[in-house]
Amino acid sequence: MRLSLSSPPGSRQHQHRLPVALAVVALVLTPTSVEATAVSGDPGGHCAHREQVRVPGAERQQAACLAELTTAGTVASGHTDPADWAGLTPEDLTVPSGVPGIQIDGYFPDTSTTNTNHGWRHDSQFVIRLPDRWNGGLVVAGTPGNREQYANDRAIADSALSRGYAYAATDKGNTGLAFHRDGKAPGDAIAEWNARLTQLTRAARVTVARRYHRPPSRTLVTGMSNGGYLVRWQLENRPELYDGGVDWEGTLWRPDGPTLLDFLPEALRHYPVYAAGGGPAREAQEALHAAGFPAGSEFLWPYHHQVYWDLTQRIYREELDPGFDGATEAGTPYCAAGTPACDTDYDYATRPDEVRRAVARIALTGRIGKPLITLHGTLDVLLPISQDSDVYARMVRDAGRGGLYRYYRIEGGTHTDALADVFPDRLRPLAPCYRTAFTALERWLGTGRRPPASRTVGLPAGADTATLVNHCSLGAPSRQYTDSP
Repeated sequence: MRLSLSSPPGSRQHQHRLPVALAVVALVLTPTSVEATAVSGDPGGHCAHREQVRVPGAERQQAACLAELTTAGTVASGHTDPADWAGLTPEDLTVPSGVPGIQIDGYFPDTSTTNTNHGWRHDSQFVIRLPDRWNGGLVVAGTPGNREQYANDRAIADSALSRGYAYAATDKGNTGLAFHRDGKAPGDAIAEWNARLTQLTRAARVTVARRYHRPPSRTLVTGMSNGGYLVRWQLENRPELYDGGVDWEGTLWRPDGPTLLDFLPEALRHYPVYAAGGGPAREAQEALHAAGFPAGSEFLWPYHHQVYWDLTQRIYREELDPGFDGATEAGTPYCAAGTPACDTDYDYATRPDEVRRAVARIALTGRIGKPLITLHGTLDVLLPISQDSDVYARMVRDAGRGGLYRYYRIEGGTHTDALADVFPDRLRPLAPCYRTAFTALERWLGTGRRPPASRTVGLPAGADTATLVNHCSLGAPSRQYTDSP
């Protein structure tokens, strides 16, 4: 998405719907506890031997020597695509700069052709950035929604590069609103996301070693929405590749639910009744609350109904349960209840076992093998927190992995930070909390100092919009998280 989960939020087809206030800007630079050192000696100087730094397994690659690897320079130089990250960050976050180095763009062998960056029309595209001043670490990420490989450039890459990390990102192997066409069986397209991030991580670790003449001392995996799902899956299934991760509102998939296929049809059924007003509106509102959409989030419902709920339900249902609407592809937009094969009437619980088997292929278990920090906004109405990260936190605890986990519920946060610009008196951006969580993970891995206990992070008393855009403390004010927040 586009905002960070499915496809609506990340799709270029829907960019025209976004208010001007949802235009993106970059991240604020925060201090790092890891000292960056200049590349010298044999690796030596600015962009030395860049043509000799090969990405193992890549079918195609091209290297560029850049004076600036962050979006402060790559927008002008053409080494990012602002359309990929439109709408993901608040307007007043500053743009870090002063990071020269090598950028490698390329792709791995693949048969799908949805990604048109560079005019390649080839999926499994990646970007790898190698700063001249390297701190010894590597950050890898998959993209939110169904966006392409530059989607994290402002939300994640800018701050990681400014800290001295090498950075790598993948388009996950398929992109766009018709991502579900990739593969032969239900679930194939999403399963490929996991395989492509594993592939990129292994290749990027070798590439880093070739550039700096030593392997990375620390590899961190991170991402938002669908990218956050990938963080969870990688730390459950490929923990040997990583030292830890930060999951920003990752998507939850479980064969027995809850998943978005449970709560989005509820939204499609009840929101039109609520919006129409009159006698039945109150009952419809209560039904939406019961489905997970929190009380107090009503002001966000019209936008999400217009942009996200319907499209997200249809394209992910098509990926995992294509038989529901027969020969029709991804259903009928905004169909009324009672329309044949209408996603408004979709009931995951009554679907055939083969649908649960498709979800099981991509499911999460909570059995993480390395330290993980999750953060999620309490006013998320694309992936409601009670149906997603609250559940995942219990899964981790029930799997006996609670000692490796911290979970922060960010009061007033929603799924897409640009909406905080539209509703500055009601929402706070998650980007500064993400940066704080990333720094906390660094400290956890570097010194053994554990982050604050899992909790709901409240709004600081008297904080203004400028403070919330540039600051977030995970320590206080807050209250301890429980299973029934």
